[in-house]
Amino acid sequence: MSNTIYIGYYFKANPLQPAVEILIAELGYAGFESFVETDEGVTAYIQKNDWNEHILDDIHILNSDAFTITFTFDEIEQTNWNAEWEKNFSPIVVDNKCSVRAPFHDKPDTTYDIIIEPKMSFGTGHHETTHMMIQYILNHDFQNKAVLDMGCGTGVLAILAEMKGANPIDAIDYDNWCYLNSLENVQRNACNHITVLEGDASLLPGRKYDIVIANINRNILLNDMKTYTDTLNAHGVLFLSGFYNDDIAIIRDECAMYGLNHVETLERNNWVALKFEK
Repeated sequence: MSNTIYIGYYFKANPLQPAVEILIAELGYAGFESFVETDEGVTAYIQKNDWNEHILDDIHILNSDAFTITFTFDEIEQTNWNAEWEKNFSPIVVDNKCSVRAPFHDKPDTTYDIIIEPKMSFGTGHHETTHMMIQYILNHDFQNKAVLDMGCGTGVLAILAEMKGANPIDAIDYDNWCYLNSLENVQRNACNHITVLEGDASLLPGRKYDIVIANINRNILLNDMKTYTDTLNAHGVLFLSGFYNDDIAIIRDECAMYGLNHVETLERNNWVALKFEK
């Protein structure tokens, strides 16, 4: 079991929007991993190993006269995480086709029903980027496709890919919480074609996929884009998210360098997801 410890920041913002939207974007660049929007603002989590007392120095919105933002923070006990999610995690339904819920929620009437226990992992479908990636999977042919879910978090995207007929599937995350959580969620959803791996893009050389899903952050995507492209079979598809509208140009330019053609954009509250074809 990982001994990863997290720091939680509890922000209150007035007015709420676009303060929360901007805050999440700036905190993401600073290294915060996951976010839960609240009635008063947002709660943000960062690994203690990545935290320092100056972590908020470059969060410019905190100094903006346009918003009033206050916060507290503390160290998160791992044993409390499930209880926190049970208080905050409500089921979602995407396009009336796919539900993402916890085991303690009632089963909805959807074609695809995914049950996850998120723990400290990112990817419940609540965040705009996960929501859009679910939409892409719902609307794309995954039957008998070899798929990579890079930065798999809870494993929710890999699980939906299997439900859509993908086989085989690799789900990879560098964070031990995510690795262990994905293993649990794969088993919970009776998936038989998903291999969960702990690591980063260094695991990819020699592997080949028809579809690569990468919902991470802009800097990691830019750094690993060539590796993702090298794993794609001819006419393969790459789905990317984890960044904002302002990042589209730099992501698209990087993809173009490796022969990837931009074919579709989804946008949700200024977050975007992009589809590319090789």
